[in-house]
Formats: sequence, C-alpha cells, structure tokens
Amino acid sequence: MESKLIIIRGNSRSGKTTTAQSLQNHLGYGTLLVSQDVVRREMLKVHDREGNLSIDLIRQIAEYGKDKCEFVIVEGILYKSRYGEMLHNLIQFYNQKTDTYYFDLSFEETVKRHNNSSKTMEFGEDSLRAWWNPNDYLGVGGETILTNDMSQNDVLKLILNQLQK
Repeated sequence: MESKLIIIRGNSRSGKTTTAQSLQNHLGYGTLLVSQDVVRREMLKVHDREGNLSIDLIRQIAEYGKDKCEFVIVEGILYKSRYGEMLHNLIQFYNQKTDTYYFDLSFEETVKRHNNSSKTMEFGEDSLRAWWNPNDYLGVGGETILTNDMSQNDVLKLILNQLQK
C-alpha cells in the first residue's frame, strides 16, 4: 500500500481539527490522524516551545503510518519555525506523496469562529492574539491556501477532490 500524507496547518480556531476529523471520518477505517494538540497537550503535557518532545513523537507516529495506512493526516498549528524541519522531513519520507493545506484566515475570522465554538470559556481573544502567527506558510510546492470565504464543507470537498488526482 502506498500511503498519502495530508498536512493541515493554521492558526488557532481556524478549523484544522474539525477538517481533519471530518476528513478521517470520510476516508474511513485505517486513516491515521495525528493531532498536535493530542500529542503535545494530552499525551506528553509539554509546552509548545522550540525542541519540545511532541515534535519527534508527531514525526514517529506519522512515519509509523506509512505503508500501513492509506492516509495519514497531521494537523495542528505546527509553527514553521518549530515544526517546519520535521514536516519537510516527513514530506521526503513520504516520497513527496503529500498534500499540504494552510488556513490563512484573518484574525477577525478566527475570533468569530472561536466565539461560535465550545472552547469560548477555555481561552479568550487575548490568548488568540498572543498565539497569532499570520502567513506562516510551509513554502512547499502545491501548498493549498484555505481562506475566510471557504466554508467547512468547501474545504472538505476541495481536499477530497485533490486526493482523487
């Protein structure tokens, strides 16, 4: 089996996790979803700093899925400055069989999405602003930019269409 790696990145509250979970549900059994938040916050309980333990574990889990799972989805904020090298290495490991997506939303749109989410009470606009890192493109060929005017359904359809190519 030849695996396909799907990388979904963007700022907090942009729709990465929702998209990744919908995609996994659509693609079905055997689709590996590697969520930065799950690995970093739940499995390891480490802060998102340079060199944190989650970087290597995300890589190891994603590598495990190659040739075992048809699709491996890696999603998270995944700042280029911290995770970029690891992501570039994964793309090489998957022999370039990778689709990369970046949610390039305005700050106002992420606040709006946050205010309509269940996490409104966990953190507020000040935290969103502190984490905000605009235009954090990975800079790889074929990186697809997802914008404010795309609904969750539009994004899912786009990704599914690209996977069929």
